[in-house]
Amino acid sequence: MIHALVIGGTGMLSNTSHWLVSKGYHVSVIGRKADRMEHLIRKSVDTSLITPVLVDYSDVALLKEKLRRTIERNGPIELVVAWIHSYADSALEIIAREISNENNGRWKLFHVLGSSKDLSEIKEGISLSNSIRYHQIQLGFVIENDHSRWLTNEEISQGVIDSIQIEKFINTIGTVKPWEKRPL
Repeated sequence: MIHALVIGGTGMLSNTSHWLVSKGYHVSVIGRKADRMEHLIRKSVDTSLITPVLVDYSDVALLKEKLRRTIERNGPIELVVAWIHSYADSALEIIAREISNENNGRWKLFHVLGSSKDLSEIKEGISLSNSIRYHQIQLGFVIENDHSRWLTNEEISQGVIDSIQIEKFINTIGTVKPWEKRPL
């Protein structure tokens, strides 16, 4: 069974977490709020395939400990979907290092990024091992008629699922151009 890790998988990526479970993955989900985690697990088609990892990923020592425990329990992680807030810039590299230390083979990282991020700058600024197949997913916005709006959680999750299925190295959900048309 493939072990996946979804960071931020109780909120806008909850449908991604559920989709992975429906495809037979064992999904460890990092989240900070117990009530949202319980809601995610209750809605799952197979609750035995979800491992809650309650941790604030800015707490480096606790994050490492929780990652090691979920790897010991569920095996090496082969797929990561990561939505990480900017207040914890080092979290992605810490997570990648911990997973690489426990995983002898190649694994996939789908890094979900906001609409204003410079993807090239992000990629150059992250130190990742060669065993990682790094993918970027940029969240944009939708232009309808003469108005624009931000993506819904459902659109975000579907875009992430599509990105996993087609394995594009860079994928934009919605659009980020023209930037001046973004919702304010």
